[in-house]
Amino acid sequence: MTDTAHDLIRFIRDKIPLARAMDLELLAHDEDRLALRAPLAPNVNDKGCAFGGSLVSLMTLTGWGLVELALLARDQHCDVFVGESTVRYLQPVWADFHAEARLTAGADWASFFDTLQARGKARIEVDCSVPGTDGKPAATLSARFVAKRRD
Repeated sequence: MTDTAHDLIRFIRDKIPLARAMDLELLAHDEDRLALRAPLAPNVNDKGCAFGGSLVSLMTLTGWGLVELALLARDQHCDVFVGESTVRYLQPVWADFHAEARLTAGADWASFFDTLQARGKARIEVDCSVPGTDGKPAATLSARFVAKRRD
């Protein structure tokens, strides 16, 4: 895991109060994947399982972070935001959890960065999931993230 990934997590925790309250932590990072984790205790709902809002927040932050890290690795300074997303809750989560983000099949960084270079903004599709206990996802998020070069 890179120092840049650790720096990004510190930034997220400092600038996004929800991430600090969730007790968000870096789990793993490489060029193709980012994984963030959160303990159940600060993310629990009235039923004793993970709050759906925490699951979607962790997946969104993980997808956003994957795009941010790709930009930082190429010294590109952009504002990144989620343009649209679809979430599915498939099973309850009864323990500490993590989310993983990867590019959607067919999406690639080369096209994203070519478009960013040509237009000053680009979008990329990211798939995120929270693994469940049975090897199947507990929750999934399909999202389009947009990067816009800062002036």
